[in-house]
Amino acid sequence: MRLFVGLGNPGSGYSGNRHNIGFMAVDRIAARQGFSPWRSRFQGQSAEGELGGEKVLLLKPTTYMNDSGRSVGEAARFYKIELSDIVVFHDELDLAPAKIRVKAGGGNAGHNGLRSISALIGNDYVRVRIGIGHPGNKDIVHAYVLNDFAKSEHGWVTALVDAIADNAPLLAKSDEASFQNKVHLALDAAGFSAPKRAGERSED
Repeated sequence: MRLFVGLGNPGSGYSGNRHNIGFMAVDRIAARQGFSPWRSRFQGQSAEGELGGEKVLLLKPTTYMNDSGRSVGEAARFYKIELSDIVVFHDELDLAPAKIRVKAGGGNAGHNGLRSISALIGNDYVRVRIGIGHPGNKDIVHAYVLNDFAKSEHGWVTALVDAIADNAPLLAKSDEASFQNKVHLALDAAGFSAPKRAGERSED
């Protein structure tokens, strides 16, 4: 079994926040890939299904972002899931909007959800970094991530989580490169290509 974790904060007041795009991604996977109804388990909300012939548990921790590791650890221990079979979807300030990067391990870049998970279960899980852009001033980052996406951003957000959901079977089969490529191709086709930053390569 694989464990797909979306990071965010629980409650309707946070549901549209940039910090909650991980929740949005796994919600869309559940809806478009025929997963079971969500139910309360593992200090979170979970849903079960199959992607690419692999059994997958979707998890949204309801511990608040800073304590996400408690929920992830509980689910991973219950099903005896290895770190390499855990995929975490989270917002990424250092990527342009409508871009993703997939990698195993690495730093947490100040992300409290990742920090909590790494502290409790280890660091060598797969991360799907979902670009939300940077406000340009580190002093307003907290307010930026805890504010809702602007109306002008709704188009690319919807296209991105749709593309993530549609191509999630590739991720379940550990074909991270194809997953990342197909998501970006879908965004390009929808007219939401992310602008490249100076010196940035097409693919990492």
